[in-house]
Amino acid sequence: MDKIASFTIDHIKLEPGLYVSRIDKFGESFITTFDIRITSPNDEPVLNTAELHTIEHLCATFARNDKEWAEKIVYFGPMGCRTGCYLLVEGKVTSKEMVPFMTKMFEFVRDFEGEIPGAKPEECGNYLDQNLPMAKYVAKRYLENTLYNIDDAHLNYPA
Repeated sequence: MDKIASFTIDHIKLEPGLYVSRIDKFGESFITTFDIRITSPNDEPVLNTAELHTIEHLCATFARNDKEWAEKIVYFGPMGCRTGCYLLVEGKVTSKEMVPFMTKMFEFVRDFEGEIPGAKPEECGNYLDQNLPMAKYVAKRYLENTLYNIDDAHLNYPA
């Protein structure tokens, strides 16, 4: 079998950042998949499922309610390796173009207060696995260490 594209990225060199993982064409439409790398693979601890689950609920809710991006959002969800998340959007979009939206989204998580959207037993298959304080901590760390001062090296996969 052919190796899938995401397994060809050198995860030893990969640092937290915002990367275009791939752009796929479906008929006349394009889907851009973003690699939202929150922790350094194989170097830092992975995210626990509870905070990652909370980030998923909050980011997906934010993205699908954003006036500019809502109709272009295809999917937001966690990576299986728990070092970040994927965001799929309609169109050909660069990482640099996505930084303002990502910044707003992670500020939303950092500043969120109240009941986590979709975290009731009738709304979620694992509603008890949530951790808002840690999700806020992770979002703050990602903003301060990555998004606020992001450079080209953290917008493009390492060679």
